[in-house]
Amino acid sequence: MKRILIACGNGIATSTVVASKVKGYLTEQGVDVETTQTKLMEVPSKVANYDLLVTTGQFEGQTGDVPVVKGMSILTGIGAEQTMEEILSHLK
Repeated sequence: MKRILIACGNGIATSTVVASKVKGYLTEQGVDVETTQTKLMEVPSKVANYDLLVTTGQFEGQTGDVPVVKGMSILTGIGAEQTMEEILSHLK
């Protein structure tokens, strides 16, 4: 199972929407995934336990070896498919 940390400003609203869409897309692609939502400010202390970080806000912190995908397009719909494909490529 792959683990994705999804971060937004408060760890509630936008990360919930993104988590739902990412999980649905990856399930359709046959990827077993678990998503966790968090605040952007909590990412540095949590990210090490995940395979991927998806953010909906500006994040300049350290993630070690964990790749980061900017997920704002998943909310806006503009470029969302490309972002989903990028997420998928990191998990394969």
